[in-house]
Amino acid sequence: MLLQVKDLEGLKQITTFVSVMKKFLSLVTVLSALLSCEKEAEIQYDVVVYGGNASAVMATCAASRSGAHVIMVSPDRHVGGMVSGGLGYTDIGNKQVVKGLARDFFRKVGKHYGRFEQWVFEPHVAENILEGYVKGCPRMMGWRLDSLSKEGTTIKNIMVTDGTAARTLSAKVFIDCTYEGDLMAAAGVSYTVGREDNAVYGETWNGCHMMETHQFPDGVDPFVVPGDSSSGFLWGISDQKMTPEGKGDTLVQAYNYRLCLTDSLENMVPITKPSDYDPSKYELMLRLMLAQKDKRALNDYLIISSMPGRKTDINNRGAFSTDMIGWSNNYPEASFEERQRIIAAHKSYTQGMLYFLGHDERVPDQIRKEMLSWGYPKDEYRDNGHFTPQLYIRESRRMIGPYVATQADCEGRSVPGDAIGWAAYTMDSHNCRRIVIEKSGVPMVKNEGDVEIPGGGPYPISYRSITPKGTECSNLLVPVCLSASHIAYGSIRMEPVFMVLGQSAGVAAAMAAKGSISVQAVPSAKIRGIYDTDPLLDGSAPDILYDEDTSAVKTEGSWERKASRSAYGSTAWVLPATRYGWLSYVTEPLTGSYDVYTYERVGKNASPSKTYVLSYGDVSEKIQFEAANLPVIGQTSGEWFHLGRVNLTEESLTVKMTPGQSELDTYSDALLLVSFCITK
Repeated sequence: MLLQVKDLEGLKQITTFVSVMKKFLSLVTVLSALLSCEKEAEIQYDVVVYGGNASAVMATCAASRSGAHVIMVSPDRHVGGMVSGGLGYTDIGNKQVVKGLARDFFRKVGKHYGRFEQWVFEPHVAENILEGYVKGCPRMMGWRLDSLSKEGTTIKNIMVTDGTAARTLSAKVFIDCTYEGDLMAAAGVSYTVGREDNAVYGETWNGCHMMETHQFPDGVDPFVVPGDSSSGFLWGISDQKMTPEGKGDTLVQAYNYRLCLTDSLENMVPITKPSDYDPSKYELMLRLMLAQKDKRALNDYLIISSMPGRKTDINNRGAFSTDMIGWSNNYPEASFEERQRIIAAHKSYTQGMLYFLGHDERVPDQIRKEMLSWGYPKDEYRDNGHFTPQLYIRESRRMIGPYVATQADCEGRSVPGDAIGWAAYTMDSHNCRRIVIEKSGVPMVKNEGDVEIPGGGPYPISYRSITPKGTECSNLLVPVCLSASHIAYGSIRMEPVFMVLGQSAGVAAAMAAKGSISVQAVPSAKIRGIYDTDPLLDGSAPDILYDEDTSAVKTEGSWERKASRSAYGSTAWVLPATRYGWLSYVTEPLTGSYDVYTYERVGKNASPSKTYVLSYGDVSEKIQFEAANLPVIGQTSGEWFHLGRVNLTEESLTVKMTPGQSELDTYSDALLLVSFCITK
């Protein structure tokens, strides 16, 4: 159809109109581009925290409270990582090393359950509390790293994606809090995967080790058809050969799920058969049961730790359990898609095992009956089929920074002077592979890689272990995949420690951003100092702790200060059984209201009865301690006992303890004063 224009003047008007519209549209395009640039300029942050676990929460909170403009970007859709992902039976090591926001978290957990502190909790309780620390902070949940732009040693920005859209984020400082260290790796920072040879750092517990813990008894046949090597190995057995003790490799300790189940019928979702269920995966578990005829309880094959709300934190136990040995080796360097397949395989293996234990008629009756009493909790993980979304990534990449923490750190033989975190747990590695060895010519299956070796007392973690080498990256901090050998990482890798390191990283990042300096130039003493002066970064009064400093202690009798792994800190006062004496703490002059606590060791080796007297001014109060009235919950041998509240006006408090009659040693460990204020 042709448009006929009879009026020449009309044609000129149309031509003029089109020309004007073209100019207008061109202007709109320019303005849109300018607005777009302005919008991009607005996506500038002081600090970007990559990750959503508890360490990332504390890093985000700390950076924000330190005055930084911070955003959390996480591939996860929930905060908390393992802390909200089923690991409710906290690996403590020593409570003294848990400081700042991390300690505050466990006190908030305690408040929820009606206690001063508590170290065991339900997943949803942990998630709700952690959410509070990042309330008001910008967050991008469900976004993962796609690429990174770097100039020299400086990361300029990162591009992230949620699978459908992409976004670029710029910042002065970046913190990689992920369990995988993906941002660290993308930034070109040196790292390693696997176990170093003992010779690398002069260690004795790194590399290959075949121990007796979490091990098969001798004689368990590895073949599909017993005695017939031509039938091949059972599922889960590698064809790798045993290597010399202490030899390094690229193997990664096993992952698993920490399982929250319930025996409450009202709150239970039944455990059903997975769509890809394959009972042959658990044939080796049956052979283990046949070899251990004295082990006929479910707890012989699963570590079942009780949680509040009639729930559990279930962990690996023994030679064949929830650890999917051998399936973690490719995870650290895998693509996003491959990791999803590895995660799915772990989930299928775990849910299949639970179904197998409850339904396979070859499983001993008592074990089946016990398993059928458990199910998934209706009130947990509602958007994930009531099953935890977090696989326990015990170890992945480990940075190689200016300082590498090693076995010598764990044992107190190397003491860095730039501490910004502390650890105290056993040097711990789960098994890395399941292989076949021969004894007297008989093939049998064995696990390799498990190590559980106590170190010394609490020890410091160097600031240089969370900073890359300055020649590699100057604006990145790595508090989770930090610089440590495999065996030292096995001690450091506890969630409360990651939380403290996350806080230290957040404070350091804010300092670096404000001062326009490299992260390596941030004074570690300033980071460390906040745990004494402003541990919550909100101006609230810090606790007053009397522990390793003995100047405030007076004694009469045969008291000794002794090193102890059960102490709060490294040492405790001990009065030998049947000996007479007393011990008192005398504070400096104080003003204010304080709740007073003493740390009490409870157990078969400690005197169960003591008398305390609190004295200040004209006041004298007597308190009787009975161990039977102080429940000890979790991986600990002691708890804080509340002596009472005192109101001081420029005066000292004296806390005097006299032992009761006992055939056991009496311990006095630490005194704690917590400032009390009424909140509106």
